[in-house]
Amino acid sequence: MPDRETHMPWEATRRALAGELAEIDGVLPGSVVLRQMRCGKPGCACKHDPPSLHGPYIQWTRTVDGKTVTRYLSDDQLTRYQGWFDNARRLKEIVAKLEIASLHAVEQYEAAGAPADDSSTPSGSRRRHQPRQ
Repeated sequence: MPDRETHMPWEATRRALAGELAEIDGVLPGSVVLRQMRCGKPGCACKHDPPSLHGPYIQWTRTVDGKTVTRYLSDDQLTRYQGWFDNARRLKEIVAKLEIASLHAVEQYEAAGAPADDSSTPSGSRRRHQPRQ
């Protein structure tokens, strides 16, 4: 008898995405930009026309407890952490694709008229809804 788990809608896509998730070992949130800035000294070349701005500076910005946190990175730090910044972006892409595949599966289940407690629905870490009393 074939395994029902392997015949669920969009199962191959979801398994492939789960495999991609398993390859990610670390993530750093936020964004990294190269900035050139003006300083506060009145006679500095950064105030001339055209300005000669200071930098470039590598700026890492993220949100911590609802507040924007900015940190400047050295070239070595950016090189060391770049893979984790890339992983954060990749993680968001994979999660978005996984959500789409799961939504398509739900649409297929409902179009087929599958009952909610049917044994062919996805298992895994499913939480059962408890009615309020």
